[in-house]
Amino acid sequence: MTGKLYLVPTPIGNLKDITLRALEVLHNVDIIAAEDTRQSIKLLNHFNIKKPLISYHKYNEQGRSEDIIRQIKEGKNIAIISDAGTPGISDPGSVIVLKCIERKIEFEVLPGATAITTALVYSGLDTTKFIFRGFLPRENKDRKPIISDLIDRSETLIFYESPHRLLNTLEFLHENLGDRKISMCRELTKLYEEIIRLTLEEAVVYYQNNSPRGEYVLVIDGKSKENIEKDERAKWDSLTIEEHILKYIDEGISKKDAIKKVAKDRIMPKSEVYKHSLDI
Repeated sequence: MTGKLYLVPTPIGNLKDITLRALEVLHNVDIIAAEDTRQSIKLLNHFNIKKPLISYHKYNEQGRSEDIIRQIKEGKNIAIISDAGTPGISDPGSVIVLKCIERKIEFEVLPGATAITTALVYSGLDTTKFIFRGFLPRENKDRKPIISDLIDRSETLIFYESPHRLLNTLEFLHENLGDRKISMCRELTKLYEEIIRLTLEEAVVYYQNNSPRGEYVLVIDGKSKENIEKDERAKWDSLTIEEHILKYIDEGISKKDAIKKVAKDRIMPKSEVYKHSLDI
């Protein structure tokens, strides 16, 4: 009989946010693999859970995953927990999930606490579509390509950030995204939880004068429909209408369809665009 792997979310701050199911699993498994055993022992002691603990973090995830799978094949039931939130989301867990899928090892992911959705709802920004990118890289050369892919996206953007990097990141985001709405969610579910809703420009000024404290979730407005349309129209400013039509024809589109596309691009009547096509 093989055992089973469980990925168990833990509270992101308030210990009452652990689920009854999570407690049941942690009480019943044979081993608990924790991102930081020193941190997790506090949670386990609080709920009187006495189980063998092993470390499972980003620096040993590859090798430890093999060891965990071996023990599962020997019949052990093992739970993976991170310091806070759901394993596999900006925390160790995704590596062993992939290995389990490849080797047809049974595993179960429990629902539970995550800072992403909590901050998103707090923000008051669009919750119907969003992009989560975790922590941005430290160096500009590494985070520039990431933000370049997101500049024109209309989805709400979500990032994690630590206090000592917050101001630098806000300055970078303001410089690259412009002055958008931002909700800064600090110390979620904890005693000093705070939600600050500003613009990126205001946020930079605020933290130039106030020291950041605690862990942050940054929720930023996506690019507005108006700005998307404005930038789309601006792309064609360097072309005459005739050149615009020829561009589509050169791409293999019929003249008739090219006229339709140009009219849509420039938000012009098709009849007006047609007049510019007579000599083409």
